[in-house]
Amino acid sequence: MADFSQFGAPDEENGEIQKLNQDVEADTDSFEAWEKLIRACEAQEGGLNRNSSPQALATLRDTYDRFLLKFPLLFGYWKKYADLEFNISGPESAEMIYERGCASIKNCVDLWASYCSFKMETTHTPHLVRELFERAATCVGLDFLAHPFWDKYIEYEERQEAQDKIFSILQRVIHIPMHQYARYFERFRQMAHSRPIGELVPADALARFRTEVEVETAAYGGLGRPELEVERDIRAKIDAMYYEIFQRTQDETTKRWTYESEVKRPYFHVTELENSQIANWRKYLDFEEAQGDFARIVFLYERCLVTCALYDEFWIRYARWMLAQSGKDEEVRHIYMRAATLFVPVSRPGIRLQWAYFEESSGRIGVSRDIHEAILIQLPDCVEAIVSWANLERRQNGLDAAIQVYKAQIDDQHVNIFTKAVLVTEWASLLWTVKGSIAEARTVFAKNVQWYGDSRHFWEKWIKFELEQPTSIELESQHAERIEHIFKELLAKSRISSAAKKELFMTYLDYLHKRGGKDAMKTFLRLDREIYGPASLSVLDKSVSKENGASRPVMDEATRAKAETRYSNYYEYYVEHDASAQGNAPFE
Repeated sequence: MADFSQFGAPDEENGEIQKLNQDVEADTDSFEAWEKLIRACEAQEGGLNRNSSPQALATLRDTYDRFLLKFPLLFGYWKKYADLEFNISGPESAEMIYERGCASIKNCVDLWASYCSFKMETTHTPHLVRELFERAATCVGLDFLAHPFWDKYIEYEERQEAQDKIFSILQRVIHIPMHQYARYFERFRQMAHSRPIGELVPADALARFRTEVEVETAAYGGLGRPELEVERDIRAKIDAMYYEIFQRTQDETTKRWTYESEVKRPYFHVTELENSQIANWRKYLDFEEAQGDFARIVFLYERCLVTCALYDEFWIRYARWMLAQSGKDEEVRHIYMRAATLFVPVSRPGIRLQWAYFEESSGRIGVSRDIHEAILIQLPDCVEAIVSWANLERRQNGLDAAIQVYKAQIDDQHVNIFTKAVLVTEWASLLWTVKGSIAEARTVFAKNVQWYGDSRHFWEKWIKFELEQPTSIELESQHAERIEHIFKELLAKSRISSAAKKELFMTYLDYLHKRGGKDAMKTFLRLDREIYGPASLSVLDKSVSKENGASRPVMDEATRAKAETRYSNYYEYYVEHDASAQGNAPFE
């Protein structure tokens, strides 16, 4: 980043840019803050040009580079940056910007058309210009709205007076379903009348048409007809063949028009898309996949992922579709990399975990592990990533390796106490479901209740664990004692809200009603009175502060309720309260 303190611009100007830069650093996702910073940089010294100070130009370039690294799909800013570089440093610098822009958003018709137009005006070597047009045709030629690019290509060949090349371009374009397909076909048909017959179709097709004409002539006794008449009949057959192509293109265009007409925002923007737009892209992809043309399907996915770049569902869908194609592992990897490193926020780790699973399936265990670690650098409280990592280690290195992952994360001071509570329950679950050790799982719950008694998730999992243990008539009394013990612990050691406790106790009352012994109704009615009765009878929260209140940090009720609600399903949580509730549980 440029050193603003060294700039030669006026102090007032530097101060404004410094302030705006601080705003950007405080919230790099704020598009408005970036826009203000860019405008301020462009306005330095009354407007930048080739005579501006090196410091002012460095500020401008640094800002554009950082902005376009953050938002690489904003094609208008790539063009603006290229224009600025052209005015400041000349065509070579501008071309470098265009190259970077087209590499970042390779299927943007407008950017490629601007680049080609720039090349037309600044380069006088035809083969270099044509090479660029061909690169662009590969990237954007199939776009439904590609006519600005194709028009520019034809315009260039008109300047070169290369009628053969214009005709060759039109021969390609008439096969593409596009918004203005009919206009290109009409021009192609007009040119075909004046082009040599050998240019109209390949040699084998021409020979076939000539044979057909000769057979038809012989059938009507027309031997010895002039060559001009034979050529006229051949041209009629060629014209009929191209008219069939036109009809197919028209049909394909009509099919796609249903979806194209609903695309209201074909470019990238940071604002959310309407649900109807997202639904339209889903239906459009369904349609194109059903057509089965690999090139067109890939092109539509790439178009979709400009508009929907921030929506991980389309990246995941693209990766799944590509994985279903034979021998496309590298393409799948590239899709995941683009999504994870450029577009989908780390706060939605699903796409990154899918990438990790893909790498594991490919035998790249170290890469899969690295992906999990990278998520946790940014989201240390991401239970989904920790559980996924532990299961990776379990699959590859055994149960003890998985438990070590849980222990390391529980010991980590950056991990929130509610996250740790979830990890403890996952640890116990592994011991029960994988190792088959009910006793060890029970011990994990019992030894950690003093640390995680303020987590509703912890209590729910402990209760569920005991309720699901197999029992019999002979063992039912022991089972009942264990359930009773949990709820005594809940009253004595937990500061979860009274409302949460009441909900949990409903499970116990249901247990007493359905599985309790002869005296179960006495306990049922006592708890019904003490838990759900008036405040004068309630026992909720009375013993916590007395017995164990100082053993854990205090958290206000609103924060606890918020965290507990979000932890009810740990795949949908991200805790936002501060680190005041951190704590490390000892392992015995």
